[in-house]
Amino acid sequence: MRRKPGQLVPLERTICVTAARLRRRGGIDFYGYEIAKTLADAEDRPLLTAFGTLYRALGRLEDMGLLESRWEDPEIPARENRPGRRLYTLTAAGEAAADHALNLATQPARKRARRRLAPA
Repeated sequence: MRRKPGQLVPLERTICVTAARLRRRGGIDFYGYEIAKTLADAEDRPLLTAFGTLYRALGRLEDMGLLESRWEDPEIPARENRPGRRLYTLTAAGEAAADHALNLATQPARKRARRRLAPA
């Protein structure tokens, strides 16, 4: 899929919308596996083909300023005997992108005008 300037690809839009929904449920931060699990439980399963795809999309969203990330406090994973997590937070711009994506999804689909060929 070719990216149009200033637009998000479907997986990036879905990540922003999912992060906004998690935030509304009380979660400020999220981590990659959590978003992957949420996407797998939703109807958006075909968008996520591999974890590498997800983490590249998260990196692009961070580069665009729609997400911020940080590593969790190292004492937490040590106490829970698990690897450390990179935590992502949706920025105000990311929230706006999620709202825009939701608005686009609720609008009725527009039909494209057919091109008419000029008479020869």
